[in-house]
Amino acid sequence: MRLGRLLAAAAVLAAGGPHPAIAQVVGANVGHLFAGEGWTEYRIGYERELLGPIGGELHGIHLRETTLGGERLWGGGVDVSLFRTGRQGVYTVGGVAGGLAQNASRTFWGAWSAGAGFQVLPFGPVELAAEARWRHLTPGARDGVELSVRLGIATSRGTARTPIPPGPSAAEPAGAAPVPAEPAIPAIAAPASLGDSVVATAARMMGSAYRLGGTGAGGFDCSGLIQYAYGQHGIALPRTSREQARQGREVPRDLADLAPGDILTFSNAGGPVTHVGLYVGDRRFIHSATGGVQLSLLSDADPYGRWWWRRWVGARRVVGQNGASR
Repeated sequence: MRLGRLLAAAAVLAAGGPHPAIAQVVGANVGHLFAGEGWTEYRIGYERELLGPIGGELHGIHLRETTLGGERLWGGGVDVSLFRTGRQGVYTVGGVAGGLAQNASRTFWGAWSAGAGFQVLPFGPVELAAEARWRHLTPGARDGVELSVRLGIATSRGTARTPIPPGPSAAEPAGAAPVPAEPAIPAIAAPASLGDSVVATAARMMGSAYRLGGTGAGGFDCSGLIQYAYGQHGIALPRTSREQARQGREVPRDLADLAPGDILTFSNAGGPVTHVGLYVGDRRFIHSATGGVQLSLLSDADPYGRWWWRRWVGARRVVGQNGASR
């Protein structure tokens, strides 16, 4: 486990300790409010995780009556959601909004809304959702059902990128702490097993960009990194995370049973596997996510790794302790 301890210690020392991982999303909604003659709604905002499954969003909003020369409402609002930020599945949401009115008998307007939605994470940083709310507009008590579609782009999904400095050189005394240096790419000592070799290959890609469909040139996606790392050692793996989640043999979902090189599988809301990573040791794994190839932590006690810990669903062992593929 020397390789795992080396990477883990270097990561913490270089970064000054683990950092909180906050999910952040830029989102836009387009919808229709069924009140009076009907309204078209446009909304764009910035959302971030506040506490666990609770998210908060600040947004700008524009409502316009569908009738010619109808009212035009401009303003901003605040939403609070439960189980939406960076997650897949059903969520609830509510908020308040207000601002200035145009083509109206009043100068100011206000509103509150509450409802639910269903969100999917089709690939990479993209989030798609359908929402249904009850919206109340004042003055005038114009109430109605609002249906909208939402597109979100995650700038972070509960993971923080940790730079990794080079490891100690042969000239350093045994046990010396690694010293941060540029570029932040690890120089790995001779691996003790094929699993260590695969991890060392992935570690040399630290800092590479995230690229959907990427397998090396210009960046990696999660399964592209795993395929590349194993492929450099003569082991061919399928392209997608779902296919890789069926390779080798199953390893119990227990940290004590994991070994360097095991493929970790992750899922949102108990659905199919949507992400994979490569276990390093000491609770840490290498993967390509928003922000690029990075080292992350599996720990419910640490905010740095809690997002991944709660989505970790299993592990697969492709190589045995003797280096043979399984």
